[in-house]
This record gives sequence, C-alpha cells and structure tokens, in this order.
Amino acid sequence: MPDPGLNELRLDARVAELLPLRRTPAGVPVASCVLAHESKQTEAGLARDVSVEMQAVAVGDLAGVLAAAKPGAAVRISGFLAARSLRSRSPVLHLNTIEYLEGN
Repeated sequence: MPDPGLNELRLDARVAELLPLRRTPAGVPVASCVLAHESKQTEAGLARDVSVEMQAVAVGDLAGVLAAAKPGAAVRISGFLAARSLRSRSPVLHLNTIEYLEGN
C-alpha cells in the first residue's frame, strides 16, 4: 500500500451554520456545519486579508461536541479533507478535534 500522504488541516474559525444532529443507518451520530475563517496572512512578502467558508463534518462522539456549539462560537479545529461523495468531488473537512476558544 502506498504512503497515504499528508492531509491535515488546522484552522481557527467561527461556526457560521450548524445543521441538526443526524444518525447514519447504523446509528452513528453525524453533525455538519459551515466554518468561517478570517485572518491576515503573508503572501509574497505582502499582508493579505483572507476569508473562507467551508463545509465540515464530525462523526461519532465528536458529533455531540459539534452539535452543542452555538452559531458564532470560536473554535480551533483539526481534521482532513475528503470529497463530499463519489459524485461530488467538492472538499469537506472531516473533523478530528474541536477546541472551543475563549469568549464562547
């Protein structure tokens, strides 16, 4: 089997939208959300304002942690990117960790 390669994303963001907790046919909890990130980054030696929204999903015990979030909550997350489905190759962030930041 080939080396799986690096696929890890760490991000400070706000929970922009939270969908209701659901369960797979096997009963596994799944929570989905939209994360919004804004920051200043350096590119080619120049400061740049950056903003992005991305779909994220938490499965299993972590789904309950995400489902408890309030819209606007500041979080630090880590996870990996995967295609939404076999038909849609749009990326979705699959969460491995969620840390609520101060002020929540």
